[in-house]
Amino acid sequence: MKPRADLDPGYLGALSRLFKRIERLLEGVDSKLLPLRVYVAGGAAVLLHAGVRPSRDLDASFSLRIHLPADLEETYTDRDGHPASIYLDAGYTDTLGPAHEDALADAAPLELAGVNAAKLEVRVLAPMDLAISKLGRFSEHDREDMVAMARAGLLDAGKLERRAKEALKYYVGRPAAPRANLRDALALVRANTPKGSGRDRRRPSRRRR
Repeated sequence: MKPRADLDPGYLGALSRLFKRIERLLEGVDSKLLPLRVYVAGGAAVLLHAGVRPSRDLDASFSLRIHLPADLEETYTDRDGHPASIYLDAGYTDTLGPAHEDALADAAPLELAGVNAAKLEVRVLAPMDLAISKLGRFSEHDREDMVAMARAGLLDAGKLERRAKEALKYYVGRPAAPRANLRDALALVRANTPKGSGRDRRRPSRRRR
């Protein structure tokens, strides 16, 4: 996928520089292990899909274990002339919330200027899987992100319900809360999906071995 044309170019530049720094850490890594895949989730992924609410922190998981410096942050000037920054959230983990088993396989490759996809492949979780990942906490920001994706025509309530129920079958812990949150999420999606849209833009599942 290509970045949305309406995204802040300063943000995109900072994002590219941050990933380029990670790519440089791969010098000397056996080419058989590459590309390293980075899976972008959270608010940054919602921004890339729906173009709303700039996210300062970057939630991402990796296909390999990798040592990253603690200061992975890039500054930029936003389109309003204000100083801003984006940083990799070192505390993020994708193991605590609901997730479909095909979420990573269905994540879309993101084209970023200056980043060599043969070494570092940046992928963005699909809108449907982003919505499912938010059913754990379902905070105010999570609700806002879900509304934004629904209004952009990126979510379909029926497909979301089916995929979320599949994901919750193997969610370990206390699935009662995300099941209850799913009911509220479906109501939000139905109330905010424009007529004639709501088709999920996920590609067919391609499992990686």
